[in-house]
Amino acid sequence: MKSFSQTSRLFCSLGVVGLLVGCSAQQSKKAADGEVYAILQKAEKHVFGKKTDFTIDTKYSARQPKHVKASELLDKSQSGGSRSMSIDDAINYAVRNSREYQSQRERLYLTALNLSSSKHRFNPQFGAGVDPFVARDSNGDQRGGVGTSGRLSQSLITGGNYSLSLANDLLKYFTGDPRRSASSVVSLNILQPLLSGAGKKIAAEQLTQANRNVVYGLRDYNQFQDEFSREIVVQYLRLLQQKESVKNQLTNYEARQSNAEYLRARAVDRASPQEVSDAEQDELQSKTSWINAKARYQTSLDDFKLTLGMPTTVKLSLVDNELDKIANSGLKTVSLTTRQSFNLALKNRLPLLNEIDRFEDQKRQVVIAADALKADINLVGSASLRSTGNSYEKFNFDRVSSQVGLELNLPINKKIERNGYRSSLIQFESSIRGLSRTYDSLQNLMEQRHRQLRQFQQNYEIQKGAVELAKKRVEANKMRLQAGTLIFRRLSESQDSLIQAQNAVTDALVDYQQARLQLFTDIGILNTEDRSYWLKSNPTTR
Repeated sequence: MKSFSQTSRLFCSLGVVGLLVGCSAQQSKKAADGEVYAILQKAEKHVFGKKTDFTIDTKYSARQPKHVKASELLDKSQSGGSRSMSIDDAINYAVRNSREYQSQRERLYLTALNLSSSKHRFNPQFGAGVDPFVARDSNGDQRGGVGTSGRLSQSLITGGNYSLSLANDLLKYFTGDPRRSASSVVSLNILQPLLSGAGKKIAAEQLTQANRNVVYGLRDYNQFQDEFSREIVVQYLRLLQQKESVKNQLTNYEARQSNAEYLRARAVDRASPQEVSDAEQDELQSKTSWINAKARYQTSLDDFKLTLGMPTTVKLSLVDNELDKIANSGLKTVSLTTRQSFNLALKNRLPLLNEIDRFEDQKRQVVIAADALKADINLVGSASLRSTGNSYEKFNFDRVSSQVGLELNLPINKKIERNGYRSSLIQFESSIRGLSRTYDSLQNLMEQRHRQLRQFQQNYEIQKGAVELAKKRVEANKMRLQAGTLIFRRLSESQDSLIQAQNAVTDALVDYQQARLQLFTDIGILNTEDRSYWLKSNPTTR
């Protein structure tokens, strides 16, 4: 008996010490990270058949929040310097520095952290406490005491729970009658539902949903990665398109300057004052267009820096030949038909897979709501053992107090549960319509994407021809103007057409590239892990 009492006191003491000391903040963070990263690696292996090094740590993570000053962030935003970036460089930089990318990492982390909490519910729960006191009676007697307790409880996957507790009480008088009393109580309580709330499917629903949410979170995160990488590529190409437009506007401005100088020189014999005036007006307008194009490019470049997570004070230069690589390699045709794209999307489109699984979740919610309509019948049991005499250490196991019984709560007033069940049925039918619409929308989306590809491909071929034609017209009109057989306005109009055609052909090229990458993203087969994937032909499926 003595060993039992010593063990009980040790149990309580350790619990009290654990509560008082606790874990350090850094240890808690490390423990949470370890569990969450293990959860995500296991889920990623299950969903995608691979593991990646996932972390949400930044350069601020190891520092105390009180040490991070607003002035430090301001200084960072004011840092200058210059750097040149290819598309690959921009993607890699954004993955490390994009604020939106970091927010998506943290969102996935929190989803897995929620699963950790759900799992903890079914782990043994330990608790301990100590309650010391000193008191004085009305007759002047002083007494003191201490109560210690320890508790072990656990929720069971069957829907039940149990708790085991140990309580020690000590009372001693310091004045008057030197009495002393001590006692210990060991108690066990068990509850197991037999109808409502019974069984793994019902009791573990929160854990089941938390596990599935991690899968959904992983799919959403991977979808975001693909979309984010694609948008970096498209933004980069759009910037090169704008940069080329600036060059075209500068070339046009220089040509208009040359026109004005030529006509001013000819004003003494052939050129009319009206033609000179028109040429000077065109020169001013072309200069305005050039200035505006430069301003638009700089604004777009600053927006791109914000997307990357780069201070706008950094002087960023792009690699011009990235656009040339696409133009020189020609348009990458898509060999997939609309039907093939749709069938691939059914297997690979991550948002669709999530919606299908959530449709299954809604079915389970109907079962959960129906279970709540059942009667509450619980099997309950309890047992307790007190120490005998005036000591912690004496237990008589022949005097164990125990009882077993049933708790019955008939479903007489279940209106809330009834309404919940009816609501779950309506939500399920809504999910039927939602998933049906998703399938139809996906079919329409694939048709739309393929239609856009054909449209942009035709536009590109047309605009290439338009550029060549416009160049020939400008050269011919220059010669005719010099020969005196053409009014100046015709040359000006042909130069305007050339600028429009040059800008349009680049626009059509980027449009086609964007539509192609968008199609692969919508299908779910864009392989962003492949370097320079935007230059490749049809990617492989996951």
